[in-house]
Amino acid sequence: MRRFFLSLRAPNVPDRRSSGEPPQESAAIQRKVAIAACFGTFLEWYDFLTFASLATYFSVLFFPPENPVAALLASLATFGVGMLVRPLGAAVFGSLADKHGRRPVFIATIALMGVTTFCVGLLPTYAQVGLLAPALLLVLRLLQGFSVGGEIGGSAVYLTEHAPPGKRGAYTSVLQLMGPLGILASTFQVVLLQSLLSGDDFGAWGWRVPFLFSAVLLAISLKSRMSLHESPVFRRMRENKTLSRAPLRECIADRRTLGRMALLFFCISAGGSLLFFSSQVYTNVYLKSVVRLEPQLAGTLVMMGTLVLFPLTVFCGWLSDRIGRRPVLLAGLLLGCLIILPVFQGLMHYGNPALERFNREVAVALHGESCHYGPFTPARNDCERSQELFVKLGVTYALYPARTPGQTIVRIGKAGQIEGYLPEEIKRALQAEGWPERADPGRIDRLMLTLLLMATVLPVALITGPQTAVLAELFPARTRYTAAALPHNLSAGWIGGLSPFMITLLSVKAGNALSGMWYPAGLLAAAFAVGLLFLPETRNTPLDG
Repeated sequence: MRRFFLSLRAPNVPDRRSSGEPPQESAAIQRKVAIAACFGTFLEWYDFLTFASLATYFSVLFFPPENPVAALLASLATFGVGMLVRPLGAAVFGSLADKHGRRPVFIATIALMGVTTFCVGLLPTYAQVGLLAPALLLVLRLLQGFSVGGEIGGSAVYLTEHAPPGKRGAYTSVLQLMGPLGILASTFQVVLLQSLLSGDDFGAWGWRVPFLFSAVLLAISLKSRMSLHESPVFRRMRENKTLSRAPLRECIADRRTLGRMALLFFCISAGGSLLFFSSQVYTNVYLKSVVRLEPQLAGTLVMMGTLVLFPLTVFCGWLSDRIGRRPVLLAGLLLGCLIILPVFQGLMHYGNPALERFNREVAVALHGESCHYGPFTPARNDCERSQELFVKLGVTYALYPARTPGQTIVRIGKAGQIEGYLPEEIKRALQAEGWPERADPGRIDRLMLTLLLMATVLPVALITGPQTAVLAELFPARTRYTAAALPHNLSAGWIGGLSPFMITLLSVKAGNALSGMWYPAGLLAAAFAVGLLFLPETRNTPLDG
């Protein structure tokens, strides 16, 4: 492997400092670096998030159809598993980058991501090969997560080490646009395909198109990255023979570096990934599965909200160059904590007011014993089957002990009680009390939904705008790639990446679709407290240190 990475090194470029020239690179080189790094990161996010955009379809295509709620959660969990292996990729590729250079790692990670994503488009479905389908999907998701671990965080280091002094925040903020741009591209492609194809055709083969198209993006990205030179900071370390032989061991042994890695994990990366995945990824699932909008409309609304993130992120990066990284980051954490729950309440209010009214005004009570429905186990009795039905229908309910041992009773509003598990009778009783099976197109307030989705992007921009520069500024040059990539991917994978799954699971357990939103709100509050106490100002930190 060492020989492979050495073979990918760029031609040796003389250090400007050794020739008497200023160490700052030309604007043309900086633009070239920014374009190549950003396009590659865009491909990583496009590939990775196309799966999230199609999570509701994958639950049908790749998992047993008997339990729709369990299938959706299994689909989200498979997405989360890809996030779990990101730290492993960060540790492996981070050490290689600190020892052999940033450039060869960029080429390897983008190639692995592109190939695995293309293979997802070729997978057989559950109907064709049974349980082999989710097994193959899981393997490819693990490889995707492994490659993203080497890319995300490391690209921030590479780009920041090329950034012009005094403009790091604005210059590097463009890298953070690649996440929402990846969502925008994948969502737009899915919406376009859904508008051109029938539902049956999209389910049969249309979903494969975004994955297969990644082969074109991979070819462009590889060409741009092969032409890059090594970062000036790494070249100087290599010439001065100050490279680290064991970057990960050095990070753990240095208490200051280890403390800042913990700060990155608990505060900056945790807050940014929670807001990003909650507001940009889970919203699509929430609008389809909970608010019960048509998939095409849900995708279009998310796409419109995402557009606002582009100028805001660059502005917040520029702002951090003027007033400092710390106040901008703290403002994003605090604002995100305060608005995330009200925004999701508003999405229900303006997206499906009939369902909101029903859940608020109509009391649904379930009396039963041994009623512990779990999304990964089949319902064992009438009480658990009733729980599963209410979750599938988006109905909020309260659970009470059985009045008579072995008896299950459902009460819906003023209707009489229903004994046992009678799904058709339960649905008729729900409809009699005003429960809507789908959102009424005539009562959907599209403008307010768009504004609410736009509101969530401000705290995202406040964190992600300065985040790229901060990832590099926190750590010494010789272990910077490893020190930045490992905690960033741990946090983004374990906290942010699993947040859609955790939100859905907590909502199922509570019997209330909004209960899961306390998960990101609480963690954002904790991240703000940690940042308020320990976050340093890094704006003018020298990168050669």
